[in-house]
Amino acid sequence: MDLFEKIQLDRGPLGQYAQLAHGYFAFPKLEGEIAPRMQFRGKEVLTWSLNNYLGLANHPEIRKSDAEAAEKYGLAYPMGSRMMSGNSNLIEEFESQISEFVGKEDTVVLNFGYQGIMSAIDALLDRKDVVVYDSDCHACIIDGLRMHLGKRFVFPHNDIENCEKQLSRATKLVEETGGSILVITEGVFGMLGDQGDLKGIVELKKKFQFRLMVDDAHGFGTMGKTGAGTGEEQGVQDEIDVYFSTFAKSMASIGAFISSKENVIDYLRYNMRSQIFAKTLPSSLVVGNMKRLEMLRNSPEQKDKLWAVVNALQSGLRERGFNLGQTQSPVTPVILSGGPNEAAHLIIDLREKFHIFCSVVVYPVVPKDVIMLRIIPTASHSLEDVQETINAFEQVKDKLQSGVYANTELQPMQF
Repeated sequence: MDLFEKIQLDRGPLGQYAQLAHGYFAFPKLEGEIAPRMQFRGKEVLTWSLNNYLGLANHPEIRKSDAEAAEKYGLAYPMGSRMMSGNSNLIEEFESQISEFVGKEDTVVLNFGYQGIMSAIDALLDRKDVVVYDSDCHACIIDGLRMHLGKRFVFPHNDIENCEKQLSRATKLVEETGGSILVITEGVFGMLGDQGDLKGIVELKKKFQFRLMVDDAHGFGTMGKTGAGTGEEQGVQDEIDVYFSTFAKSMASIGAFISSKENVIDYLRYNMRSQIFAKTLPSSLVVGNMKRLEMLRNSPEQKDKLWAVVNALQSGLRERGFNLGQTQSPVTPVILSGGPNEAAHLIIDLREKFHIFCSVVVYPVVPKDVIMLRIIPTASHSLEDVQETINAFEQVKDKLQSGVYANTELQPMQF
């Protein structure tokens, strides 16, 4: 069979809906200034789907810093990969600042987070090593594990008792191979918003020898007293051996970083293929990210604003009887019962009638009878935005439960 013919026949679990979904449910275009209210298909919508937690994307100080950096450096300098010709004093200074903030010896800045953590997993492990990881880990971690040639054991999400069992299996195996054990989990799980049980995993270090890697993309900047992340929130920051986060969430930018012991970071600098063989992060982005880190550290009012919105939204929805699962973070999943057809009608109603834009998650990401509306609050939202959204959600939930959406055919011409 020809490769392209195969692709046409099997478009994948989500691609099979492309003709109906593209441009509306998938790959929608939000236009205008990044803000709580943006344009969608020519209409203003109240937007709850941007990972702009601290509202820095369009903060005047950030915009000024970005513009000045772009004028000074352009988007080219430094040219080449970091190892060959793309290093700079700016990026080394930025790494020192991050290390100080998260309480680690050293840091390496990455051009992108997804490839970066994949490459770090690949670099840290060889075929003798064993990985133990949470079943709900992000796709970037799963893809990194796919490159691992050794054994990997998964434990059910946040199940510390089962994690201990997997560590026991892993320990027996590495005693035979002479390998090592790496445990991987997340600080905040980006879909359901609950925190990884870092404290519980760290406690297992008393019984087993392993290193702990934490992906804290959604925790960095939002969790902990200073915003240093979920490890700080749970009081175990020092026990996280490899700490990863991205600049794409709280800092509303591009890039990522890994922090650890100096010798570990030095090893990663010389062995992460995604960084060795790719262009370094442009200096204009490094300067902009340094400004964002400065604000994250010195403007706690942004995090306070975020949590005021989070608390109002989550408490208000729960008071109206909505199921938000076990979220312990700004990520706010609203879990409803219904199929894909009902989910489509509900989203159309939210966007066209109530002018509210949020992401919808359906099967195969969640079980077939589940609709999950994923809301991302930011420091830029207002309490009025919260109340408007709660009222709209209550109305669409009533229509869902009364069967209105189930009894309506979906018309492709609507899009």
